Amino acid sequence: MKSVQTPVTVPTKIAYVARRLLAKGLSMFKHLIAISLLSFAAGCGVAYVSPTVSEEAGKVRIVRLTSDTVTAANRAAYVPKQLPAAFFQNAGGAGAMRGAGATPAPVSEIQTRPADLALRVPKTPPSTTYNIGVGDVLLLASRSGGSTVEELSGLLAAQNRRQGYTVQDDGAIAIPDVGRVTVAGLTLEDAEAALFQRLLEAQIDPSFSLEIAEFNSKRVSIGGAVGTAAVIPITLTPLTLDQAIATAGGIQTPDLEYASIRLYRQGDLYQIPLETYLESPDLQKTRLVAGDSIFVDTEYQLDRAQAYFAEQITLRQFRQQARVQALAELQAEVTLRRAALEESRSNFEAQLDNDAIARDYAYLTGEVSQPGRFTLPFGRTASLADALYSHGGFDTQTGNPTQIYVLRGSQDNREAVTAFNLNAKNAAELILATRMELRPNDVIFVAEQPVTRWNRVITQITPSLLTSVASSVN
Repeated sequence: MKSVQTPVTVPTKIAYVARRLLAKGLSMFKHLIAISLLSFAAGCGVAYVSPTVSEEAGKVRIVRLTSDTVTAANRAAYVPKQLPAAFFQNAGGAGAMRGAGATPAPVSEIQTRPADLALRVPKTPPSTTYNIGVGDVLLLASRSGGSTVEELSGLLAAQNRRQGYTVQDDGAIAIPDVGRVTVAGLTLEDAEAALFQRLLEAQIDPSFSLEIAEFNSKRVSIGGAVGTAAVIPITLTPLTLDQAIATAGGIQTPDLEYASIRLYRQGDLYQIPLETYLESPDLQKTRLVAGDSIFVDTEYQLDRAQAYFAEQITLRQFRQQARVQALAELQAEVTLRRAALEESRSNFEAQLDNDAIARDYAYLTGEVSQPGRFTLPFGRTASLADALYSHGGFDTQTGNPTQIYVLRGSQDNREAVTAFNLNAKNAAELILATRMELRPNDVIFVAEQPVTRWNRVITQITPSLLTSVASSVN
C-alpha cells in the first residue's frame, strides 16, 4: 500500500524560509545589540555627544540663582537702546497760530497746582528793646505852670501844647531854645537821659516826660490773600505773625489746602503752609522784625484760575475770518508734521525689518521650544522669563528643569564665563526668572534630561543595527 504524501504548495515553502531567516536574524540582532552597547560604553559616548555646562577653573564659574545672586547679576551696567525721538513726538507744537495777529500780554497768570508745601520757619530773633529810629514822632510833656511869659515862649509853650518832634534823617530832633538832640538808636530811657542833660545845659527846667507818639521807623508789610494790604509798625510791644494778619483783615482764601504764608527776611524766603499755621499756636506767635515782608500766597486758587482763562478767551475773540484762516493754517501745519513723523517712524521700522539697526540680543539654545535669537526691547530691560516664554518656554519632556543656565561673558572681554544656574525643579523657583535681567550676548541654555540623552543614543545606533541584521540575513 503506497503512502500518500501531502503536496507542498509555494506559499508553504515561503513561510518556511521566512521562519528560518527570522530565527537566524533575531539571534544575530541580539549579538549585534550587545556588541554595539559594549562599544558605546567603551567609547564613552563616541556615538552621541551631549552639550553640558561644567565648571572649569579660570574659564567657567557656576553660580546658583538666588535672590542675592540675581541682585548682584542685575548690577551689571547696561543702558537699553532707545527708540528715535520721532516715536515720542506728536504733530502738535508750540508754533504760533498764523493770521491771528498779536495779542496783549495777559494781566492774570495761570495757576498751577503745587506739590506738597514745605515748612520753612525763620529762627526766633533775639529779644531787644525798642530803639528810636528815623521817622518816629516823639512827644514832650511837662508840668503846667510858670508865668504867662514863659508859657508863651520857648520850650514850655511847646510842652504845654504837647507838640510832637519827628526824628529827622540825621537821627536828631530839633527843640526850640535847646537845639538838636540825637535820639536815633537810643531806647526811650536813654533818649530821656540825653534830653535831660541838654535841658540842664540850656538852663531849662528838666521836668518833662517823653513818649513815642508815632512809630514809623520799624515796619512790616503784609499783602496777598488778606483783607487789606497794609504796612504795620512795630511798637514797644513785639509784633507777632497772627497780630499782623489780624491787622490786615485776616486771611481771605477758600483754598486752605494750597495756601501758604511766605515771609521774606534779610534775603531769605520762608514758608509756612496755611493749614500747618492754623494748627500750631507756636507758628502763630512767630515774632516779626523790622523789614519783614509777608505775603499770603494761594498757590492754586480756583477763582483766580477761572479769571485767567476768562481773560484768555477774551483775548482770543478776533474777527471770524482771521480765526478761520488761523485754524486752517494750523491744521495744514499739523498735517505736514504728522506726515513727517509717520515717514520717520516708517523708515525706522523698515530698517528694523531688514535688520539694518544695531540691536542687543540674547540667544536661546538647548532644550527650548524655539532655539534662536531673542531681541532685547527698546527702552527697558528684559528678564530670563521674557526670553524663555516669548519663544514657547523649554521642553518639559526633554529639558532638565534643574539645569537652566544664563551664560554671561566678562565685561572686560576675558574668557571667563559665569553660568547662572536656575534650579526650577520646584516650579516656585521660576519667580527668579522674572527678576533675572538679561544683558547683551547672554546665552540661555537648557540641558537635556538623562533619559533624553539615552533615548537619543538608542535612536542614533538603531539604524546601524538594523542594517547589520539585514546584511547578515542576506
